Amino acid sequence: MPTNSPLTQITLTGLPGIPHVQPGDDLARLVVAGLEAASLRLEPGDVLVITSKLVSKSEGRYVDLGTVIPSPRAVDVGKRTNKDPRLVELILRESTSISQIGGEVLIVRHRLGFTLANAGIDHSNVGREGDQWVLLLPEDPDASARRIREALRALTGVGPGIVISDSHGRPFRIGTLGAAIGLAGFPAVWDQRGSRDLYGQVLRVTVTGLGDELAAAAGLILGQGAEGLPVVLVRGLKLPPGEGTAADLVRPVELDLYHHEQN
Repeated sequence: MPTNSPLTQITLTGLPGIPHVQPGDDLARLVVAGLEAASLRLEPGDVLVITSKLVSKSEGRYVDLGTVIPSPRAVDVGKRTNKDPRLVELILRESTSISQIGGEVLIVRHRLGFTLANAGIDHSNVGREGDQWVLLLPEDPDASARRIREALRALTGVGPGIVISDSHGRPFRIGTLGAAIGLAGFPAVWDQRGSRDLYGQVLRVTVTGLGDELAAAAGLILGQGAEGLPVVLVRGLKLPPGEGTAADLVRPVELDLYHHEQN
């Protein structure tokens, strides 16, 4: 971690008792209730990792596929990927370009900048009756993170770091990892260029994605299925001062060597 002294221990605690969230629910108050249920209080330096699904539900980002009329392009891509063209239509609306199509896989560059499967649109754990409902990612996750942070500051006197996490696949590795799609309260990246390694050599290219590392670590508790722990408190970090956003983690298109656009 970006301090002069090495970090030897952090703790990650899943907050119990977070209910099934409904549109309009106050996430900050739910987090405070979860802290109280765990006999914890926020402390300076704490970071909360919150699943994007929790934020999307509170922001009402539900869509009934029955209300979606697919475009001709969505119908075509749906045939090529064996996907519901209505779902493909939503994916296209949430994206700026298609990166890769292969088999039943549809990889897109999301309008927020990152590249992922299906624009992050989710069928699982949506919490609505029937299989017609899907959940979009938050409209502006960085803004959501800032709002939650300030609401917690007003309630507790402490403005913790906030990470809104989503599960992303990787092109060269099997399995998904937590990734930060929203962030507030600390720098998203730690630029170590110019510092020295153990042997005195100057680091020239080392830039660490702190936001993603925190999201991935919390993912061990957040889980993917029925764990029911959508908020994790990370304690013991010594983060650098400053403010950042998850957008800072997105590599610009002109620097992305793996960016492709498919028709």
